[in-house]
Amino acid sequence: MDSITQAVLGASIQGALLGRWQGRKALLYGALLATVPDLDVVMEYGDAVANMTYHRGFSHSLFVLSGFALLLTWLARRFRPHPGYSANRLLLTLWLVLITHPLLDAFTSYGTQLFWPLMPTPTAWSSLFIIDPMYTVPLIAAVVISLFTGLREQSWRVPAVALAVSTLYIGFSLAGKFMAEQRVERELARQGIQAEQLFTTPTPLNTLLWRVIVLDGEDYHEALVGWFDDKPPQLQRLPRGTHLREQLTDSTMHQRLEWFTGGVLRYDQVGERLIVTDLRLGMTGFHPFRFDFARLQDGQWQVYERIDRLPFERGEAEHLALLFKRIWQPQLEIPLLAWAGELQKPLLTETRSH
Repeated sequence: MDSITQAVLGASIQGALLGRWQGRKALLYGALLATVPDLDVVMEYGDAVANMTYHRGFSHSLFVLSGFALLLTWLARRFRPHPGYSANRLLLTLWLVLITHPLLDAFTSYGTQLFWPLMPTPTAWSSLFIIDPMYTVPLIAAVVISLFTGLREQSWRVPAVALAVSTLYIGFSLAGKFMAEQRVERELARQGIQAEQLFTTPTPLNTLLWRVIVLDGEDYHEALVGWFDDKPPQLQRLPRGTHLREQLTDSTMHQRLEWFTGGVLRYDQVGERLIVTDLRLGMTGFHPFRFDFARLQDGQWQVYERIDRLPFERGEAEHLALLFKRIWQPQLEIPLLAWAGELQKPLLTETRSH
């Protein structure tokens, strides 16, 4: 999730558990501590694929953060003890502030390595968009109110209530994901399509309209499914370009990208370049993670040692506005095929940085 959401989540947790003793300082301490896991973004890992796939790694590990909470608790009790609350209460607070960061991240589509240094496919429950005002606003409101009240007497209940509301919203998002997958699976069965894999994620800034990706050999299907739909979802077939994947069998960076994304990738030959797109993030045709993997030279694909990321095109405001209209107007047709065609448009430049 975005940094503001993580900060107000941490502030709300520490405010609810220690606010009656720490006052407004609890909000500051919680907000700062909750952003610590994302400090790994300043690290350079070598190229664009490495930077993407090592982010949300060791700094988001439940093992590492649990140990860090123990260390902070010992330091606080050793040098700044407070008679008002126990070491156990302090440990619980610091632990929750730290581990809720990667757990919340795991509800997005990016992928979070909760069990580092173990190496399962990163967790991506993908029921929340990376920015979701409906989740964040109650927490912001609680922090603002708590700044005025100072968290004294019974006002610590305000962040506690906000945490309950935001947690219920996560439950609603999981229900939406289940709804979308069930409707698409019924349509797949009706059409006799044997899906290799389904990946479901909310469309930007909401959990009312869902984007479902169905991997199907050389192709994949995309469908939009909303809570207010009264007809079966329409599956749009799109080329996945998996025949181009054979050119990358010896690329360790491609292997790592497949592991990180669970294989939800698309391959395009754009001019003389082989572009790999992570389909999970963004919206159809406009994805933040696209990588320049190889160039065609003398009829042979030359895979780069250092992989670059293409500039991110977010799409126009009318794309987002059309998706919002689709929530309330199920009959509205969204031109997914045309949007996906953006992935095959000529690139603006043929030069690479090395």
